[in-house]
Amino acid sequence: MAADTASPSPRERYRSQVRAEIKAKAWEQIASAGASGLSLNAIAKEMGMSGPALYRYFGGRDDLITELVRDAYRSLADTFRAAADEGADLPGLAGALRRWALEDPQRYFLVYGTPVPGYRAPDDITAIAQEIMAALLDVCAAEEPGDASSDALESHLADHRRWAGDHFAPPPVLRLALTFWTRLHGVLSLELAGHFTGMGFDPDLLFAAEVEGLPGGR
Repeated sequence: MAADTASPSPRERYRSQVRAEIKAKAWEQIASAGASGLSLNAIAKEMGMSGPALYRYFGGRDDLITELVRDAYRSLADTFRAAADEGADLPGLAGALRRWALEDPQRYFLVYGTPVPGYRAPDDITAIAQEIMAALLDVCAAEEPGDASSDALESHLADHRRWAGDHFAPPPVLRLALTFWTRLHGVLSLELAGHFTGMGFDPDLLFAAEVEGLPGGR
């Protein structure tokens, strides 16, 4: 039986357009007041809608945040997977991460900044986040970081690997992935928050030096 390829109805297209506009207004609010200040009523007023009318498109603030978080994680997951599929090594993956972060700092901070008070992401978002980590672990595994069974952190990670999902990575790969994740996110968070402004050095060179300091980064 042939797959249903019917085009969306005018009503479906309109609903999709309105939802996209609501999300665009939400990003504008987040840029000016942070995710904790997100207000559906304010968005409705700006769009010339009533509050109840907007709630036909999103059930509440958390539903809207979930949609934004889901879009952000999916964007980074696709970015990482595309880079990995093209044969990126650790420096290549690091470059993809930095370009993604600089392209939209508010998107970055929504998922890697201060958690939104009272908000809990649903399980499907956790699954997307694990896709991101799986792509990173795949690239780290290709670096063959070796074995250091006497290392205390690697010994710990052998039994504490829930964050890696069902990935087969051995402890040295887990350690390399965590080092990549924590070190580079630390630099990016400081840069995007403006903490390097006025310090007189080139953040590009600092980021590159941090990447080079990783096993397999040179």
